[in-house]
Amino acid sequence: MPYIRHTAEAPTRTQALAPGEIIDAHRHDDHQIVYAGSGVLAVTTDAGTWFAPGTRAIWVPAGCVHAHRAHGHLTLHLLGLPPEVNPLGLDAPTVLAVGPLLRELILAYTRDPHDEGPERLRLRAVLLDQLRASPQQPVHLPAPADPRLRAVCDLLRRDPADSRPLAALAAAAGAGERTLSRLFRRELGMTFPQWRTQLRLYHALRLLADDVPVTTVAHRCGWSSASAFIDVFRRAFGYTPGTHARSTP
Repeated sequence: MPYIRHTAEAPTRTQALAPGEIIDAHRHDDHQIVYAGSGVLAVTTDAGTWFAPGTRAIWVPAGCVHAHRAHGHLTLHLLGLPPEVNPLGLDAPTVLAVGPLLRELILAYTRDPHDEGPERLRLRAVLLDQLRASPQQPVHLPAPADPRLRAVCDLLRRDPADSRPLAALAAAAGAGERTLSRLFRRELGMTFPQWRTQLRLYHALRLLADDVPVTTVAHRCGWSSASAFIDVFRRAFGYTPGTHARSTP
């Protein structure tokens, strides 16, 4: 990812992004919490893409070069924290669960970033307490480096509904199945089926943010039925894709 911009402080603010709009690659000396109040957010680094609907936020550590992309109409809430304030001790981008209380705290804290009154300072203290209790979520699509692995991943990125087994995809990419299976585990930290499921969920979130019907999303992303898609989606995000579609303007 090319380096574009360096900003010493990560600003705390709310920002609206149109569908498909991008904030180019940049970095901050501060940590940043990025939350999508509506729409679906994707944060990309050289290591891959982290994606978050409204029940997730993304922690971006200080110094990490990253870009944002909006899926659907995105209301972006950005919360900067000094480098010495790291409530979870995280040194890599991480997706965090956002419950109802933490969501309201983020929305309230980013509403008036210039307010330095005692009430807002107390609000910040509660917000940090909630962050410390926020579980981490594996909603990450890591990027491959090995050209053989990248060739297979690119095939599936172009068509997430491609249901061929790893052996067939390996043959198409001119590689061995066992070699690729080892590469998925070593480079991406997950098995081939796990990576493909993450890819399909990412595409599903993008389609839902564009108001594509649930049954169509299931078909385009490679699930055998809408009910199978709904089950996987619910287990990944804690609610149904229909609920997601209704809550995403």
